[in-house]
This record gives sequence, structure tokens and C-alpha cells, in this order.
Amino acid sequence: MAKTALITGITGQDGYYLSHFLLERGYRVVGLVSPQRQPNLAKLGSLANLVEIYTVDLRDPQALLTAVEQLLPQEIYNLAAPSFVPDSWKDPLGTLDLITGTATRLLDAVRQVGLSTRFYQASSSEMFGDVDCSPQDEETPFRPKNPYAAAKMHAHWTMVHHRQRYGLFACSGILYNHESPLRAPQFVTRKISLAAASIKLGLAKTLEMGNLDAKRDWGFAGDYVEAMWRMLQVDEPEEYVIGTGYLHSVRELVATAFECAGLEWTKYVVINTELLRADEHFQLVANPTKAKTKLGWQPQVSFKQLIEKMVQTDLELLQNGKIAPVASLINHS
Repeated sequence: MAKTALITGITGQDGYYLSHFLLERGYRVVGLVSPQRQPNLAKLGSLANLVEIYTVDLRDPQALLTAVEQLLPQEIYNLAAPSFVPDSWKDPLGTLDLITGTATRLLDAVRQVGLSTRFYQASSSEMFGDVDCSPQDEETPFRPKNPYAAAKMHAHWTMVHHRQRYGLFACSGILYNHESPLRAPQFVTRKISLAAASIKLGLAKTLEMGNLDAKRDWGFAGDYVEAMWRMLQVDEPEEYVIGTGYLHSVRELVATAFECAGLEWTKYVVINTELLRADEHFQLVANPTKAKTKLGWQPQVSFKQLIEKMVQTDLELLQNGKIAPVASLINHS
């Protein structure tokens, strides 16, 4: 009999790749989607016909309890969160409820129903925040610098407390930046890939950027969802740092993207000081030794391969008229 996996945040980048991964392994995949998020189901494309959608208000504990009772999942992947970190400053309470509230209500539902469901909580490298050591591992202290990171940390510890107090199989992946062609254009990786493709096709002339010296640990989202799954297949639930272990600068990202498009980036990139971030941090880089050792996980897509994949996809989308080179997406962070 097929395992049932529940996914919150199924319409996001990670939800898409995770659904595809689980379906390939014979799972019954059910997305828990709030009524107001129904229009986002279009993002799933043809995948929407292969997964089940259960409409439920993630803020309603009784409704989530009913969902867990009816669906009896073997695995739950809680990916629900705002997709763009800076937006958390606009609605810190809403961010806290979506991230921490959803995690708490789902964990309580599993406990009340009395299931042996395995629970994955999507944590984030943003929790490390203002780091004073690099790279970071599972023992690195959390020092969050924004409402999103603070909410993720609260949800993370809520998950730990449910594991310790109630004996739930609950774990988390502390994921570093992971990208794909599904990223929204407000993310710097997709902003750059879309700009390079647009300029290559003569649909744009320049790309405005801020700090080219900022560095990140960037990986491919498709690789990272496999790590999530692997965490629920081992005997003991634990926390795992998931990243490549390599830092790349925004300058290197820009140069790679434009090279993939056959362009010399210095001819097209313009520095706009208004795009500089006051809270920029430079040394968030993973030490994924534990995941590699205990889970047998290894990222498969290199930094260059990831950027090539994104640029080629944007070239195809633009050529087929499936996405527009909107100026506001190209000229702002």
C-alpha cells in the first residue's frame, strides 16, 4: 500500500520538487492548501493532476486535526512559509503564525490522533543570522536577524520540544539557499538569469544590481528535497544542515549567468546604490558533513549547472512567450 505524504506549501518551489520526488517513489501526495492559496495551484502545472489537494485553513487547529484524522499520513512535510524573506518585515505577526503556528497545530494534531507519523520541519540557515563562525553546523548558535528567521527558529524549537516531550518522530532540515527555474523573479538568482536571457534576446538592455561582493551558499532545490525525504527514512529524528559547503559571490553568479547566455556581463550590469542592503551578511555557508555521513546525501547539481539550467529555462520561456521581460522584475531586487 502506498505511503501518504502531506505537504504544506505544496505550491512553492520546494513543494513542487518534493511532490515530483515522492510521486516517483510511489507515494500518495496530498497538498494541504488554504482557500486563499487556491489560485497558486496553477504553479504546479501538470503535477496538479497527479497530487491530491485538501483545502484547509492552516490557522484552524480543529480543521487540521480533522485533516490528519481523515488522511492518516505516514509522513508530513511542513514547508509553509512566506517565500521572500524581506516581506516578513511588513507582516511579522502573520509570518510568525504561518510558520510557527502551522508547525505547532500540525504537531499537536499528530499527537492528539496518536499516529506514528514522521514529521519534517523546514528550518532555515537564516536562523544562524549574525554568525561569528564559518562554516555553520548543527551546533552553531542561532542569532536571527529578521522576523522570518525568528519565526523559523521558534518553529524549530517547537518541533524539538514535541519530540522531546511527546516522543514524536520530528526532525528538521536547516537549509541554505536553494534555487531553481521555479524561483520567483524577486530572488536574486532568478532576477539575474531572467535578465541575462532578456538581454540576450534583445528584450532588455541593462541589469541593475546592488552589492556584487555578497556571498551565499547556493544549491539546487531538487537536490535539497531528497535530503528532506532521507531525514524521514532513518531510525532516529535529528537536525541536519543542508547546503553545498561552498560560497559564491553575486559577482560570480552574474558572470556565470551572462556567460551561459554568451554575453560579457560588464557591458550590461549597472550598480544601483539604492539596492544595497543594510543587513547584508557574508558568511552563511554550510558544513553538511552530518547529512553526508548519516543520510548518505550529496548535492548532485553544481553551482554552474544550476545557473545554466535557470538561464536556459528563461531563454525558452521568453522565446515561447510564456513569461514577459517585465522591467520592474529586471531592475529591482
